[in-house]
Order: sequence, then structure tokens, then C-alpha cells
Amino acid sequence: MPDNQRQLRIAVIGAGASGIMALIKLGEAGYDEVVAFEKAGDLGGTWRDNRYPGLTCDVPSLAYRYSFAPNPDWSRVCAPGPEIHAYVRSVAERYGVESQIRYDSEVTSARFHDGRWSLETVQGPQGDFDVVLTATGVLHHPVYPDIPGLADFAGPAFHTARWNHDVSLAGKRVGIIGTGSTATQITGAIVGEVAHLSLFQRTPQWIMPGPNPEYTPEQHAEFHAHPELLEEEYQRLNDQQGVNFADAVIGENPAVYEKMDFLCRQNLENNVRDPELRRRLTPDYKVGCKRLIVSDNFYDAIQQPNAGLVTDAITGIEPGGVRTADGRLHELDVLVLATGFNTHQFFRPMTVTGKGGFTLESAWAARNQGYMSVTTPGFPNWFMIGGPNSPIGNFSWLVTAENQLGFAMKLMDRLRAGNAREIAPKPEATAAYNDALNAKMKDTVWASGCRSWYIDGEGRVASWPWTYATFLKNMAEPVLEDFEIA
Repeated sequence: MPDNQRQLRIAVIGAGASGIMALIKLGEAGYDEVVAFEKAGDLGGTWRDNRYPGLTCDVPSLAYRYSFAPNPDWSRVCAPGPEIHAYVRSVAERYGVESQIRYDSEVTSARFHDGRWSLETVQGPQGDFDVVLTATGVLHHPVYPDIPGLADFAGPAFHTARWNHDVSLAGKRVGIIGTGSTATQITGAIVGEVAHLSLFQRTPQWIMPGPNPEYTPEQHAEFHAHPELLEEEYQRLNDQQGVNFADAVIGENPAVYEKMDFLCRQNLENNVRDPELRRRLTPDYKVGCKRLIVSDNFYDAIQQPNAGLVTDAITGIEPGGVRTADGRLHELDVLVLATGFNTHQFFRPMTVTGKGGFTLESAWAARNQGYMSVTTPGFPNWFMIGGPNSPIGNFSWLVTAENQLGFAMKLMDRLRAGNAREIAPKPEATAAYNDALNAKMKDTVWASGCRSWYIDGEGRVASWPWTYATFLKNMAEPVLEDFEIA
């Protein structure tokens, strides 16, 4: 590092996929004093926490990877969760960053004073840092349903993100509450081993057909022999998802949207034989309003003789099972809660106190709000990967994370060069950005009328309403006029 540059001490909060990437990229850029605080005892984030049967990424494997770490050995077109967790671990080991992680160290408070951030974890005070980078993700605060009697169930009951692998499902009567991606994956994975499966559906889902074949030994050999093929596929798949799917759901590619709509409706029509079951599985909202599910086995699984779709509302849970509005008790041995996550909690319950003693809880009292999803007014040198209105429903999380980190690092470089001591977005620039964001959100399919985890507690869609190309352009270079630089 040149003598005229500051040596910044950087705290990364979280050691999931984005946190590991941040450690690597910051190290490559010459930032030598970087520490990651991880609340759990292992790295991997959502891929560590979620270990349920059938877990599979819905982004093709050749695109769901770090841009700098191609993997020629994915087993399938869409990799299973444990394989992705192993990939993240292998990359951390390859780049030697695990020594920078402090495990079992959930950050409880961060306070800005005298130009630095003072951090405290469950292990106690951790000293001062020049920069804080949050990499906490959005899928790590499980939501438990508010159903009377849930605690009274006599058998094992657990959330999918806290799967109890000590419980055998073989020959058991299993109930699953929820019908999102997680529930559909579990249904296809376990229906062949359970005595009976009851799937409790509040809202039906649109399902895109998604064959998931294994890569052959010949394909693996070709990937190893020609690494340029991996790079070509990485670029092609990211462009395909960005230009096609991501632009379609925000109203910018109607031809692709019409094709998506047709494929989902055709999938349901062609693969569910019973008209009454098909009716109960047909959503009353537009394709893509909720996160689109990709599956090649759910419709077959739910039509098995030992499977049943329950659409009557749940009125309560009893020791012996789930009671529904028709008065029926659905007798169960095991209850699985596929009820998702609070995707709007971010790094809470951490207390974050910015400039002038102003807390983030106060700043975000009405809604989570940032500038370009990476920064927020009043909190200098505080950068977020996956902050408010990140493109969580648009394209690969890893593409999002790498680009947001690149945006943050351009601002960090100004701190390191001595051109600034504090950087935070201007309130007026943040307000203008969010006004534009809210206006454009009305054009997206997410705002077309459905309940989904994209929508916050105030009923507003918390995603990214612009094109993939716009995202890349915005992340490429910060507009310095939009920042207070001291």
C-alpha cells in the first residue's frame, strides 16, 4: 500500500456467500485489516441454514457462482443446496479467508463516533472500524405461523430452515404448511417415503417447468478441458436471465412475459389430470407476482395416492394434527413449517446508531430505505450488500452482491486515498432515488395484486424495478454529487 494511503480497518457482518466474496475481493484490492463477524459457528449463510430434503437452487449452476471462481464439477443443471454450501466453503479455503472470520459472534450494536464505527458482539466489544459492510442476506430470519395451538402439537414440528435431521420421515404422516418454493421441493423429495403427505395450501403458486438433468462425465470432461466454455455459459445465462426474465417481470419485455405465462399455464393444464385439483392449484394472480417456482416433479408428487392438497383454512393445531375450517382433524406424526422468512428485517435486531445519535431503527421507522440499495443517509461509511430494494426477485444473488460490493469499494477507495473521512448519501438524493423507484415499481408484475414476501409491512414492493442493464450501469460508478463527502 502506498505510504500516502490510509490503512482502513473494515468489519464485514456475515460470512454467507456474499460475505466470503467480500473478504476475497477486499483482500485482492489490498485491504489488509478486514474482519468478518458471523453469528453462527460455520460459514455459508442460507446454504448452511437450509438443509431440507430436495433443496435446490433455482438459478442454473453455471451462473450461480462467483465470477472469479468457475466450477466445472456441478452435478446438475441446478445444483442441490449442500453442493452450493460445499462450493462456498471450497472457495473460502482456496483464497484463505476463513482465518478472518470470527464465528459465534453476532453483532449486537454498531455506533458511529469520532469518524469510526464501534462494534459490539455477543462476545463483547470489538473495537473501532473505519468501514462497516453488511453482508447478512435476506433469508435468515424464519417466520413462524401465528396458528392457535402450534406449541401443543405432540410430534416433532420444525421450520424448514431449522430442519431436524434426527427425525425419520419414513412411514410417517407428514404435514407441510406452505406452498412456496421450499414446500414444493420438499413435497417432491419425500412423497415416496412417507405414509401420507398433507400439503396445507393458503395460496396456489404458478410453477414453471424446469427439468434438472445431471451433467454427464463427458460434459464434466469438456468443462475441465475447455474452461472458456464455463465463462461463455456464465455470461450467456446471466444475460439470458437479465434480458429475458428480469426485464419481463418489470414490464420491459412483454414478449418474454407472455411466453412465461403460457409455459406456466400449459404446465398446469398438461400435468394435473383431475379438473378439481387443477382448479385448486390455479392461482388468481398474474404469473410472476409471487416468486416464480421452478419444478419438474411437484405436480406429479401432489397427485400420488399418498398425497393430499388441503385448501380449507387452518383453524388450529392440536396434539394429534391440524384442524381445518371444515371441522376435519388431519392426523399427523410430523409437522413441517415451510412458512418462509422475514426478508425485510435485514441485520436487525442489531442496534445501529449513526451520526448525531440517530438510530437506523428511527431512520427506517416508516420503511427500509437506502440509496442504490448500498448506502443510507446519516450513516457514514456504512455499506450494504443486499440492502433495501436490492434485486432479490430479478437475477442471481451473487451477481447482485458482486456489483454492489464494487460500488461500495469505489467509495471506500476515496476513504483510503485520504480524499474523504466520511461518505454518506445526501438525503435529497436518496429521496429522489426512492421517488423514482416507487413510481417505476407500479409497472412491475409484483405490484399487480397479490401477497408476497417482496411486499413490506407497509404494502410496498421492496425489490428493484429497473432493467438488468440499468443495475449494472448504476453500480459501475457512484455519482459523487449524490454524496455528502467530508
